[in-house]
Amino acid sequence: MTSTVDDDLWSAVGDPTRRRMLDLLLADGVGTATTLSDRLPVTRQAVAKHLGVLDRVGLVHGTPAGRERRYEVDEAQLARAVAQLTAVGSAWDGRLQRIKRIAERIEQEKKR
Repeated sequence: MTSTVDDDLWSAVGDPTRRRMLDLLLADGVGTATTLSDRLPVTRQAVAKHLGVLDRVGLVHGTPAGRERRYEVDEAQLARAVAQLTAVGSAWDGRLQRIKRIAERIEQEKKR
């Protein structure tokens, strides 16, 4: 693989609620814990904790806006995550092709 896999990054996006939050932020451009909690089946406090996780790995950045923070997706970090996923997918494609060739060879030997 050409890029190093960031376990903290993948742990952060491994949660379906955080992935949904990223989807909403990408669609809307910006959001707060309150606006996101209105659209998700979790409390505002839970959303704030999830945003904290995403912020720590750099996928979102929050800026103060009155009593809340406005969060935006960090496009560079998201692109890095996509590149990592692509690299992992390519590596697994190669492994699966090797497994397929081995299985086909075993099947051919059984037929002889």
